[in-house]
Amino acid sequence: MKSYLDVLATPGAWRFLAPALVARLPYAMLQMGILLLVQWSTGSYGAAGVASAAAAVSQAVIGPQTGRLADRYGQPRVLLPQVTVHALALGALLALAASHASLALLVLTAALAGASLPQVGAMVRARWSHTLGGSGKLGTAFAVESITDELTFTLAPVLLVTLSTLFSPVVALAVALTLIVTGTVVFALTRVGAPEPMPVKVRSSKGVLRLRGVALLALGFLAMGSVFGSMQVGITSYTAQLGVPAVAGPIYATFSGASVVGGLLYGAIRWRVSAPARLAWGLALLAAATSALMFAGSVPLLYGAAGLAGLVIAPVVITGYTIIERLTPAEVRTEAFTWLTGGIGLGLATGASIAGQLVDRFGPSVAFVVPPLMTGLAAVLIVTRLRSLRPLPEPAAPQQAAGRR
Repeated sequence: MKSYLDVLATPGAWRFLAPALVARLPYAMLQMGILLLVQWSTGSYGAAGVASAAAAVSQAVIGPQTGRLADRYGQPRVLLPQVTVHALALGALLALAASHASLALLVLTAALAGASLPQVGAMVRARWSHTLGGSGKLGTAFAVESITDELTFTLAPVLLVTLSTLFSPVVALAVALTLIVTGTVVFALTRVGAPEPMPVKVRSSKGVLRLRGVALLALGFLAMGSVFGSMQVGITSYTAQLGVPAVAGPIYATFSGASVVGGLLYGAIRWRVSAPARLAWGLALLAAATSALMFAGSVPLLYGAAGLAGLVIAPVVITGYTIIERLTPAEVRTEAFTWLTGGIGLGLATGASIAGQLVDRFGPSVAFVVPPLMTGLAAVLIVTRLRSLRPLPEPAAPQQAAGRR
């Protein structure tokens, strides 16, 4: 725990961490909130799924572009206009849903709300990298961020469902909107730890995604995102088949809670194994752990399998962010972080979609094929391209090179 206390004691850290937490809590509420809102408005789960997927895909595609702008022009100059557009888009979506507008309008507005969602999570990681880069504390700082992500994904659905049940999905998303606007504005105006805007001097000819190792890591994160999406569908449908739908939430909370524990343990260890090797082993372990879900024929076994999978996933996420921080130059780092965040979001939507189709055709238990299949393929891909995840050696200084002649 001392390593975590040392990181959290970094001067000024809480000045950007506290508003960032407020801003990030609604992230996990947006996709599910849009799903509940559009279903409430149209009466159709199919329509709700289309709108929710539109928000997820647009966020995954546009998010890295806003990260690029933040690298070039600074975080405040991107976040403040972005959160304004997001507030207008989400406000319009609430009004359209309340007036039972056409599905086309709802989907278009949902996509705009997803595209304009402020990428505060990536920008917090960029601040940690700027503040602690080159020190042994950065890995622990990334562990703090992954634990924060898990906490938001555990707390946000509970808050969303509670507000939707007591009032309506409109009220739930209105609360989410208030939180994200307040947190984002305060975070943007807090300059502590924020990297200075930098012109892009180091970039591949076709963008950051073509830089060494970035696309490979994004694919790995897409596979991890599919675990979240397919498990949500699989656990919900499987517990409903068993006649105990109320335990779906606690089982998924067990997965998230175990992920917090795994992240805490991982961040406290000083690793001697290289980060790329840890990523490959982690994905392989995640494939093995999630395969246990396919054989969990009862609620207690489902709890155990979900907890086992949760212990592994946070360490894999932390390792991925650690690697990309070492691979990318500072002037494009926020954009690189947003590609990983977008990969998780796109994977979540993809995993939920594939799992949903499998449930409809073959039954709930088949949804659990998705996590081990996707993460297993990702592990094989990482192993075959392991060298591309290792930082290139620093070029020799001119005087050193001369001395070797």
